[in-house]
Amino acid sequence: MDNSNRTLATMGGGCFWCTEAVFQEVKGVSSVVSGYTGGTAPGRPTYREICSGLTGHAEVIQITFDSSVISFADILRIFMTTHDPTTLNRQGADVGTQYRSVIYYHDENQRKTAESVLKEMGEYYDNPIVTELSPLGIFYDAEDYHQDYYKNNQSQGYCQAVINPKLSKLRKLHAEKLKK
Repeated sequence: MDNSNRTLATMGGGCFWCTEAVFQEVKGVSSVVSGYTGGTAPGRPTYREICSGLTGHAEVIQITFDSSVISFADILRIFMTTHDPTTLNRQGADVGTQYRSVIYYHDENQRKTAESVLKEMGEYYDNPIVTELSPLGIFYDAEDYHQDYYKNNQSQGYCQAVINPKLSKLRKLHAEKLKK
């Protein structure tokens, strides 16, 4: 990847295992790191602390992508259509602020693009979009066992019941944007 086109995007749409699996299939994405951001608790949070909902952090992914292959706007469109951005602090059975729908922007251009995409996507949902839009704070990588979770655990029940349907939806809605 040409480093001049190397771009970061950070977002959370419920469990990071799901969003990680989705974006690992997208053309132009070179890496996806599961992690945490958006909290106020001091120091590096642990998964157990995040799950308590007391740190204020969200489960997120940080994507590195080639903007000459896929735009930030298209990254956000994929994000907005592979989770439910109309449920506050919830994705399916995952409930709590750590599972909020959120876009963390890295600069002013990303903020403006995200505002535009949120407005555009609002027309496709019956209920209002509640996706939070915030500047990126400190991003912490999640523990190693969370990285590449779907790739390493495809036969696990959660992967079968929750992630596989998201990947099917991704393939149906965004086939032209996926790696071969």
